[in-house]
Amino acid sequence: MPDVTLTTLQGLKQSGEKIAMLTSYDATFAHTASLAGAEMLLIGDSLGMVLQGHDSTLPVTVEDMAYHTAAVKRGNKGALIVTDLPFESGTSLDQLLRDSVKVMQAGAHMVKLEGGAWLAEPIIRLAQMGIPVCAHLGLTPQAVNLFGGFKVQGRQENQARQLRADAIALEQAGAAVLLLECVPSALAKEITEAVKIPVIGIGAGAGTDGQVLVMHDMLGLSLSGRSPKFVKNFLEGQPDIQSAFAAYVKAVKDGTFPGPEHGFA
Repeated sequence: MPDVTLTTLQGLKQSGEKIAMLTSYDATFAHTASLAGAEMLLIGDSLGMVLQGHDSTLPVTVEDMAYHTAAVKRGNKGALIVTDLPFESGTSLDQLLRDSVKVMQAGAHMVKLEGGAWLAEPIIRLAQMGIPVCAHLGLTPQAVNLFGGFKVQGRQENQARQLRADAIALEQAGAAVLLLECVPSALAKEITEAVKIPVIGIGAGAGTDGQVLVMHDMLGLSLSGRSPKFVKNFLEGQPDIQSAFAAYVKAVKDGTFPGPEHGFA
């Protein structure tokens, strides 16, 4: 199979075929997930929680992200690699640009930034440098202290209006992909239809162009013993992890995941 590119993703959106994305943090799981058909692999700063045992993503450094990106790159078989820029990257535009270069040199094909319309200038600068951006809206874990916890975003009309405006502003600035986390399903569908770039959802219902889950969550692994509402255990009933990954990709593609029970009103 040819390597997945931005052109591939745009073609999938236009054809209506769903995009499957999984987090990945090392060579072995990257190899397994990409062979199972995941078009995108995300080295998420979620590694701070699922690998390092922190209670948030805030302690993660760009060195952590570059290390795991390089590992994923070595195991990947054709998926498009997206790397989160960690909390510290947002201290200045110069810092963000330096960190973006670092993770791209480690093997990323795209960086992911959390935030709203204020990201327009950084996205424009990154595009000028040849660095594609996935913009992350909704519940942005790096702002968990501002939100007062991991809460659904966009339920109030003023929040929904702001999310719509942010999505359009970020697309106009040059964002290549949009990720919506924990927003009402109807709002996510509306935003997906309002923009031309692919939209990936997590806890955003079935109306987006694709889905992403944290690998540990979809394998039924959790330090807390609890899973978010939008998660399904795909290892249940499967003989091995490869089959669980394949079942996830199939369920995303045929529209059986996420179901109504995985979304928010």
